[in-house]
Amino acid sequence: MTNPVFTNSAVFGDPRKSGSRGGRAQQPTAQPGAYGATATGPVIEAQSLEQMYGAPAATTRDTGRLTYDDVIIKTGGLLALLVAVAAATWNFAPGLWPAGALVGLVLGLVNAFKRNPSPALITLYTVAQGVFLGGISLAFQNMTIDGTTGSAEPIVFQAIVATMATFAAALFLFKSGKVRVTPKFTRWLLISMVGYLAFSLVNFGLSFFVDSAGFGPLRDGPFGIIISLVAVGLAAASLIMDFDAIKRGVEQGAPAKMAWSAAFGLIVTLVWLYLEILRLLAILRGSD
Repeated sequence: MTNPVFTNSAVFGDPRKSGSRGGRAQQPTAQPGAYGATATGPVIEAQSLEQMYGAPAATTRDTGRLTYDDVIIKTGGLLALLVAVAAATWNFAPGLWPAGALVGLVLGLVNAFKRNPSPALITLYTVAQGVFLGGISLAFQNMTIDGTTGSAEPIVFQAIVATMATFAAALFLFKSGKVRVTPKFTRWLLISMVGYLAFSLVNFGLSFFVDSAGFGPLRDGPFGIIISLVAVGLAAASLIMDFDAIKRGVEQGAPAKMAWSAAFGLIVTLVWLYLEILRLLAILRGSD
């Protein structure tokens, strides 16, 4: 798993990595005892058994288990908050984006490694990311201003649409079974992510010594476009991994509170995907 939100969770983690060596666990067998009792407990009376069968079936919500609806509601609420804060920052305080980036990084690490989700910390992380995205999006938008006409390309709107379209495409591919999360797929994505991280660190270091167009010397020109396309592909693949982790959590009967962790993990990946698409569009506009 590449997303640390799901990687470090005992609920969303891949059970194939921690499966028992001896196969299936043995189930306790009932031992007959005195007065019709068994070793596993007393026999249920006929009247109680009839009432149980007559009662409506308990849903996952009734039993306090994670549902897809929980994840959708939490994710939708966090996304709405993210957009609202980003819009406010864009219009009133775009210069605060470095503080938002720093606070978001710290809160992101704290939330990623917490065993139990904290709705308050996840909400604060979303607010910090909204401040960051609002300011950085305006900065990217200003990079495309035409010196003659004074107008800017609508790359922010285009990046938002492209992010939502990529999310929908990744969800469709996962739900249709056209892309399956296998051990080979996981290894490929993990190796690619490590390689991309190493490349980004080298590019960031060189930016202090080599002039560039604003994205680092290794991300200028046609090569930068290729790298950005690869990064968008990695973020989309990470979304599919997130969907698979959430599916396992629901099927394994995870507690309902883990919907906050699932929503947080999706927000992390969506923010990364949006930034990569925004950077790609800015590079394309700069190369025109």
